[in-house]
Amino acid sequence: MRIAIAGLGTVGAGVIRLLDTNRDLIAARAGRAIEVVAVSARDRAKDRGVDIARFAWEDDMTALARRDDVDVVVELVGGSDGPALALSRAALQAGKGLVTANKAMIAHHGLHLAELAEGAGAPLKFEAAVGGGIPVIKGLREGTSANALTKVYGILNGTCNYILSTMEATGADFAEVLKDAQRLGFAESDPAFDIEGVDAAHKLAILAAIGFGTRIDFGAVSVSGITAVRAADIAQAGALGFVIRLIGEADVEETPEGARLLQRVRPCLIAKGHPLSAVDGPTNAVVAEGNFSGRLLFQGAGAGDGPTASAVAADLIDIARDEVGAPFSIPVAQLAALPPAEPGHRMGRSYLRFMVKDRPGVLAEITAAMRDGAVSIESLIQQGRGADEGADVMVAMVTHEGPEANVRRALDLLAGSDSLTGEPLVLPILAA
Repeated sequence: MRIAIAGLGTVGAGVIRLLDTNRDLIAARAGRAIEVVAVSARDRAKDRGVDIARFAWEDDMTALARRDDVDVVVELVGGSDGPALALSRAALQAGKGLVTANKAMIAHHGLHLAELAEGAGAPLKFEAAVGGGIPVIKGLREGTSANALTKVYGILNGTCNYILSTMEATGADFAEVLKDAQRLGFAESDPAFDIEGVDAAHKLAILAAIGFGTRIDFGAVSVSGITAVRAADIAQAGALGFVIRLIGEADVEETPEGARLLQRVRPCLIAKGHPLSAVDGPTNAVVAEGNFSGRLLFQGAGAGDGPTASAVAADLIDIARDEVGAPFSIPVAQLAALPPAEPGHRMGRSYLRFMVKDRPGVLAEITAAMRDGAVSIESLIQQGRGADEGADVMVAMVTHEGPEANVRRALDLLAGSDSLTGEPLVLPILAA
């Protein structure tokens, strides 16, 4: 099987290195050799640690899709639109297979690309788009195919997980750990997509579509990042028996008006002992709950040249074996278009943190808002100001189980209060 690779960064070079190193093993498992015949990237002269002189070079990456000696195009350029999307469309329209690690493109244009693939009878595979080397897409699309999934959730961004678990281990604050993550290569120089939760939202939208047989709907994902989480929140969560992790979660809710899809990414408190509580560093983990399989945990390296190249190569082996199937488990025409769920009635517990002025009556004002919003307080901690007379103080509380809308109502009652010196932080407590 002859392949072309667009994009020769760490992952593209990693794919070439893997195919070279495991050539005989891959040929035995795929049933035929997999051979790189052409490549394209920005700079032909750059040293990538692999020999690319043996491959044909195309300055225009879309030319890879027009080559008669190419069966499958591997897109590793990135970006939701632009050259990556143009190449992907061209490859599928030409009847060539497409393998991509591009979660942004799949989240925004996956249905369109799946329609092109189905129309051309061409394979479209994107295992590397979610979870690096973890076979979670294959696990959902094939391993749980006989199950009705009730929920899919997990830690989908290694950068955020590294930051939060390092804050937990060291007591350092967010900005300090972010700089460390950038120095180590776990965070980009512009980390906004990671720390604001967008990267995790891309991945969640893909998992939800595959897991529930729904049309991918990235625009309906509710997203909150981790920038507001302080070291004090991490410490307080630890004292209460929890850790904080950025969690993407999706499920389908049956309502009198019909089924609705809930998709959201947000930092959550997770009880120590939950399978996700011990996931630290730049690691991803996904939990899928099936009506017959029960709870399944997929865990491993969420990024990096080796794990991502491994997922790309696994897709290539599947194509070589003619093991293809519908990109989103079932044909695009049969995917359900579900409206977003309104979670206000859902029951749960929350951690709330307020930064307030240290003056009489503030605590009474907060607890009165909780009372009027019908929020029952399980525990409450008010920190002293210490040696700094003018410092703000932190008030933290954990609520009893109640409707999510009640917490929103209580916070609305506090909106505009001059007792608060910043936006309150609300972290849901993930159910066991």
